[in-house]
Amino acid sequence: MAGKTQYSGFAVKLFHRIADISPKDWNRLAGVEVLPFLEWEWLAALEESGSASPQTDWRPLHLTLWDGEELLAAAPLYLRSSSRGEFVYDYFWADAAQSMGARWYPKLVGVVPATPAEGYRFLTAPGKDEAALSRILFAAAEALCRDNGIAGLHILFADPAWTLNLEELGCSAWEHSHFLWQNEGFTAFDDYLDGFTKNQRKNIRKEYQRPRDAGIALRIVPGIEAEENLFRRLFELYTLTNDKFIPWDARFVNEDFFLRLEKTYRHRLAFVEARKRPASAAENCGSLAALALLVRKENRLWGRYWGAYEEIKDLHFAACYYAPIDWAIAEKISSFDPGAGSPHKVRRGFRAVAGRSYHKFFDPVLERLFTRNIGEVNRYEREEIASLRGRLPFKNPQPLLPP
Repeated sequence: MAGKTQYSGFAVKLFHRIADISPKDWNRLAGVEVLPFLEWEWLAALEESGSASPQTDWRPLHLTLWDGEELLAAAPLYLRSSSRGEFVYDYFWADAAQSMGARWYPKLVGVVPATPAEGYRFLTAPGKDEAALSRILFAAAEALCRDNGIAGLHILFADPAWTLNLEELGCSAWEHSHFLWQNEGFTAFDDYLDGFTKNQRKNIRKEYQRPRDAGIALRIVPGIEAEENLFRRLFELYTLTNDKFIPWDARFVNEDFFLRLEKTYRHRLAFVEARKRPASAAENCGSLAALALLVRKENRLWGRYWGAYEEIKDLHFAACYYAPIDWAIAEKISSFDPGAGSPHKVRRGFRAVAGRSYHKFFDPVLERLFTRNIGEVNRYEREEIASLRGRLPFKNPQPLLPP
């Protein structure tokens, strides 16, 4: 899979390493509204560390569009023979396909490895026709699949603001849910709490306070101020947590990934640091109890990795939800995506939000399987989102704010 192809007078080039593309050229396409995980430094840290590599079943096949020496657009894509680390759980589709004698794999996937964050899109140069350039890259991706026997093209966690109409291009939409906190103009954490019912307001105050009563101090450490050791400790804690709770999850993310972020990406990062109180006056600070990583771009915030050395009641809620919300209010951040997972986020004020992935198949069997059943799958997902929204413990539930 290599070479250079002409489309509408532009050259489409395929790259097997993002490191072979200039960071300056790539990031010129990743403007302020683009997901931070699509920036060169994050993707390069995943690939160059070996976390997302052919050896871990993430084979980069990045399509780019050029006008002479000018990079006009880019589509970060990966060839997969499994679905591990994508967080769009299509295993039941793969099993159904196999029972019908069809192959779900290999598949070409548009997603950031191990990063379940809504906002994936093809990147385009500012001032250019985004939809037109995206259509050229989509056609090139489709040709890549057809020419190489790739079963399907999958765009996961698609950016709802992306101007490319994927359904017009023959994709079927699969609806999903994720969780989101939005800043409704709060001036302090208590201002945020005021919207909850009396009982839940009391519960959240207890959960936020309980680790402090246990001798834990929480603080936000901006990435530009963080010592290298915090990045090493985050990997250690992330590994401990995965091994304990989700050993099948994205365990291919290695220590070198975190160390590369320390060198190239700390300007986008912040840590929630939980430390035990110093045992004596001679100690400058207490021992590290837990860490959570935050990624910020402009006025949006994402939670990514978390881990703790021991079970401390409510520390997860305090470090991963309440401390970031408290900081987001102080920093006038408009939204906070806490990461994949659990419905218990609803009780802490995160709304269930509908998102979509898009899927196109090059085998008629797969196409029939998907299109005949996706309506029912989506109906179930919409019912689940409605149920989650109905559990919000607010006095007067408000609709989602526009992005």
